[in-house]
Amino acid sequence: MLYVVRDLPPRGDVEAPLHAKSSEVGSPAAGTYYIESSYKDAGTDNIVTVVLADYRGFDTFGETVVVFAAGAACLLILRGRRRS
Repeated sequence: MLYVVRDLPPRGDVEAPLHAKSSEVGSPAAGTYYIESSYKDAGTDNIVTVVLADYRGFDTFGETVVVFAAGAACLLILRGRRRS
């Protein structure tokens, strides 16, 4: 980890790849699109809410279903069978 951290750009560097308007191949960077279009697409000031609820809504719902199913399975397994 220390080997990789050594090669990271300095914090706040405006020339870092993170702040690029386009990727190395010329396509628009995803982060730039989210920042520039979140209010226009959803009408919400909170970018995190727009990304989780609007752009990744189905993915977030799927993760919620998986966590709920795992919790229900654990409850059923731990409850066990009751003897009559």
